[in-house]
Amino acid sequence: MPVPKIFESEYRFCLILWEHEPVRTTELVQLCREQLEWKRTTTYTVIKRLSERGVLKNENGTVTSLVSKDAVQEAEIDELVEKKFEGSLPSFIAAFTRHGKMSGQEIDEVQRMIDEFRKGGAQ
Repeated sequence: MPVPKIFESEYRFCLILWEHEPVRTTELVQLCREQLEWKRTTTYTVIKRLSERGVLKNENGTVTSLVSKDAVQEAEIDELVEKKFEGSLPSFIAAFTRHGKMSGQEIDEVQRMIDEFRKGGAQ
């Protein structure tokens, strides 16, 4: 099943949810007030919208995610690469490395991931 589209403000909400789940709706309202400066009604609207799209469930006043942070991030990257780089991961990486500075540790980590992928360890 494809990952539902999550927009930027919804993603910031999901970050709070993923960190605290399972979480009571009243606590989630308070967290969103503190971290996002949202009103109670905004939080409930987002809960309803994301529930309708299959991103989370609100059962007996307790909210839990149905989609993981990793799955959402992977879907966003796939969409970005497809839209902006014509599906070419090497073009994406080239653009990223031209404009981003990577530490030696980050380069080593990326190389480790590539090596693991070559061995068939990452799918």
